[in-house]
Amino acid sequence: MNNDATRPAINRPILTPPEGQKKVLLHSCCAPCSGEVMEAMTASGIDYTIFFYNPNIHPREEHLLRKEENIRFAEQHGIPFVDADYDTANWFKRARGMEQEPERGIRCTMCFDMRFERTALYAHEHSFPVITSSLGISRWKNMEQINGRGERAAARYPGISYWTFNWRKGGGAARMIEISKRERFYQQEYCGCVYSLRDANAHRVSQGRPEIDPGKLFYGDEPA
Repeated sequence: MNNDATRPAINRPILTPPEGQKKVLLHSCCAPCSGEVMEAMTASGIDYTIFFYNPNIHPREEHLLRKEENIRFAEQHGIPFVDADYDTANWFKRARGMEQEPERGIRCTMCFDMRFERTALYAHEHSFPVITSSLGISRWKNMEQINGRGERAAARYPGISYWTFNWRKGGGAARMIEISKRERFYQQEYCGCVYSLRDANAHRVSQGRPEIDPGKLFYGDEPA
């Protein structure tokens, strides 16, 4: 792991949150996705706090591993980290009837709603004028779907807006991978929920590949 003094300088543009605000609540799904978002906001002098609320992640061991990776990186940068309740029973209740829905379908919409609703509530209760999420940096996600749910959640509270910045642009997606390899982050091979794990494994088996072995792959590792 590198410290700040040994990291190569990156020429990033100065980012400005909505309405020139400088205080942001960042919903983080994992360390690999949030790494570039965090470093970009730090470079722009933005005062931000990480909010980790991801009740979809299954099993619990996977949730803890992703969270601990995120905490490690936050502490490395001196960034406040809010560890919200796991709340998995509520997630399964809300997902009932959507078990066979495809990735990026209505189950994912429900999942984004649930996570952003809690993020927006925390922002309202703790005077954060802006919320955003690291979810959109992943090329596996539908950015319009994510931004739409973020804006919907923020609209519940006066004075709160959702920052729809495209974290992938300007080399952000490539830097996400570079940071993940530099920090040797855990590399999850499925979105997070039990249904995405099921479908990912079914696809891998159909391709003659072994099922996912959670907790074993890290960025920078040579493929088996």
